[in-house]
Amino acid sequence: MSERAGRPARVIVGLTGASGAVYGVRLLQRLKALGAQTHLVCTPAGLLNVHHELGLDREALSALAHQSHGIGEVGACIASGSFAVDAMVIAPCTMKTLAAVAHGFGDNLLTRAADVTLKERRRLVLMVRETPFNLAHLRNMTAVTEMGGIIFPPLPAFYHRPASIDELVDDTVERAIELLALDLAAPRRWAGL
Repeated sequence: MSERAGRPARVIVGLTGASGAVYGVRLLQRLKALGAQTHLVCTPAGLLNVHHELGLDREALSALAHQSHGIGEVGACIASGSFAVDAMVIAPCTMKTLAAVAHGFGDNLLTRAADVTLKERRRLVLMVRETPFNLAHLRNMTAVTEMGGIIFPPLPAFYHRPASIDELVDDTVERAIELLALDLAAPRRWAGL
């Protein structure tokens, strides 16, 4: 477990309405197993997708995080740069949320927390879920990258010969955790053929 000033690593996890709710849920589960403290923010469409794709309700989802915040709680601790957070990941991330982050539009707790993460120069990983991309999507991804964010579409890798969808998801989630740069787990590196 990585310690920051005597505390566990602290990560904000956002879930939006894009397909791929399993990435956010698995991320919460894995971060908890690694000893990180998680703060969850889920959009209404994200909650709808969590229920539709995974059969989980609000209570079950909230139980996966150390603390769950409502999307409208703009006065929550994670809305301030003075609250010590190490990184943030939005999994999955809609194009609407990407656009809000790219343009500093912090009209809810999720986008405010992302804005704070960027202004404080902390790691922000956006697992964008949309295909194909249009020019607005690409420009928004470029803008977030130029601000220091990391665009990480959850594209599966096949070189490790996954035997199930679970293995594909787990591999992608592990890579996202590596991108948070918190030294929570030993990275799995490609050793060649």
